[in-house]
Amino acid sequence: MLRPRWIGMLLLCLVVAAVFAWLGQWQLGRAVQTNPLPPGATEEVQELADVAAPGEYLPEPLVGQRVETAGRWVPEDFVIVQSRFNDGVEGYWVTGQLRLDPTRTETSAPTSVAVALGWAATEDDARAAIEKLEAEAAAGDTVELTGRLISDEGPVLPPRGADPQTLTRMSPAALLGQWHDVSGLFVYRPYLAAEDAVAGLAAISSPAPADGSSVNWLNIFYALEWAVFAGFAFYLWYRLAKDAWEKELEDFEDARREPGDEPEPSGS
Repeated sequence: MLRPRWIGMLLLCLVVAAVFAWLGQWQLGRAVQTNPLPPGATEEVQELADVAAPGEYLPEPLVGQRVETAGRWVPEDFVIVQSRFNDGVEGYWVTGQLRLDPTRTETSAPTSVAVALGWAATEDDARAAIEKLEAEAAAGDTVELTGRLISDEGPVLPPRGADPQTLTRMSPAALLGQWHDVSGLFVYRPYLAAEDAVAGLAAISSPAPADGSSVNWLNIFYALEWAVFAGFAFYLWYRLAKDAWEKELEDFEDARREPGDEPEPSGS
């Protein structure tokens, strides 16, 4: 182990272990929220632009935050999302593209947010609501909305044999593929679940999120993993050096052994 080769290998392991230790410390720093939101903070209505920005992921403490904004509906962009449960009953959501009022955004580019407007028990009821909403969108009136900001559920493939445009997850990314007038458009990654239903729809059941812990145990687990990796770097150096020593010892014993010293095989 004192040979230059293995001392150099030890120094390399020290560098690798130091990197792993730094990564573990970084994970620990992320595991504990030094400035967690106070209980009930998500129930205080805030301006949408003050909570999130277009194209950005919604931080975990802000999931379910009540926000308000204003804009106008984009015609022909009311889309039905299937397999939505409201108090345990399966049905449909009616969603729309809300083109935000420029005075309520922090960018000069056109900006939209996907909105879940309400729940319907049948697809026919959902389509009837869309007809009413299309008339409102055609008028171009500005609407004020309050609701909960919720993270994108992620797009998934439609059920086998269904229309390729069928949606079963509330995903602004998937809705964007069906919207019109999207050239140069900024879109929020989370969506807005409206508090007040419209056009004969039922209000979406969206209770306040439970107050979470200020400790992220998953990050602590990752920090422990990095500590194990750092220890493994030293074990790897020890194991390689020991294997080399044992190989040299075997070669030394083989060189010392005289050919005549080997026992002759016994005959029958």
